[in-house]
Amino acid sequence: MISWKDAPNRTIDIDGATFAYRDLGGGSDIPVVFLHHLTAVLDDWDPRIIDGIAAQHRVIAFDNRGVGATGGSVPATVEQMGADAIDFIRALGLQQVDLFGFSLGGGVAQMVALQAPELVRRMILAGTGPRGAGGIDKMATIVAGAYLKAALTRSDPRNFLFFPRTPEGKHAAAQYLGRLRERTQNRDKRISLRAGIAQIRAIRHAGKSAPDDLSIITHPVLVANGDNDLMVDSGHSADMARRLPDAQLKIYPNSGHGGVFQHHQAFVADALQFLAN
Repeated sequence: MISWKDAPNRTIDIDGATFAYRDLGGGSDIPVVFLHHLTAVLDDWDPRIIDGIAAQHRVIAFDNRGVGATGGSVPATVEQMGADAIDFIRALGLQQVDLFGFSLGGGVAQMVALQAPELVRRMILAGTGPRGAGGIDKMATIVAGAYLKAALTRSDPRNFLFFPRTPEGKHAAAQYLGRLRERTQNRDKRISLRAGIAQIRAIRHAGKSAPDDLSIITHPVLVANGDNDLMVDSGHSADMARRLPDAQLKIYPNSGHGGVFQHHQAFVADALQFLAN
C-alpha cells in the first residue's frame, strides 16, 4: 500500500477553483475524509494517523478553498467552509463518507453534518468543540502568545499549542514534528498569511455565534481530545459529546490539543474500532 509520504498530489476543479487532495488506502466502501486545523495544509497531517487509518479504509485529505495549493479565497464563515467540503466530496462522486475533523476541521465537519446529513455515515471530532461554546478570546490570546514564543525560539508554535510543556509532552512534540518532515518530495504549498488571517476571522465568528442544535446530528460520533487542551478547552469536547445523541468520548491523559498525535497509536486503534462498527 502506498504511504502518506509518497501519495501523489491530485487536483479537481470545482466552481472555478482547483482543489488539491491526496487519496490512498482501501478496504472499505466508504472513505474517510480528513478536515484539517487552522493554517494547516496536506503536509501537516500526522503520517502515523493517515497511514494507520488507510491500512483499513480509503483516506482522502484535501486543502479546502483558499488553503495551500487549492485556489480561491478562504470563506468568511465555517458554514461556507462546510459547503465547500460538501462540494468537494460530491465532485469526487462520493455518495457517503466518514469524516475526521481536527480542531477547525472538527467545526467544518459539524457544518457538513448539519447541511448535508445524508452525506455522512460517522464522524470523528478531535481537539474541537461546538459552535458558540465560548472562550474564543482566550484562545486568540493563547495562539498569539505561542506564535511569539515560537518566533523568539525559532521553533514551531505547535510545540506550545498542541503539547504540554512537560518532558513527555516535549518529546511527543519533537516526534510529531519529525514525522511531518518525512515527506521530502512534492510537498504542498504553505498557507498564505492572508488565508490564515481569514481562517482566524471565521473561527472568531463561529465562537461568537449562537450554539447549534447538536441534537439533530444523529450520526455516530467519536469525540476525542487531550485532558488539558489549551486551544479548545477539553470541557467543550465533553459538552459536545453530551449534546450529541450518539457520541462516545475519548480523553487521552497528560496531553493537550494534539492529544490524538501524542497518543497516535491509541487513537488509531480507537478510530479503527469506531469506524468498523
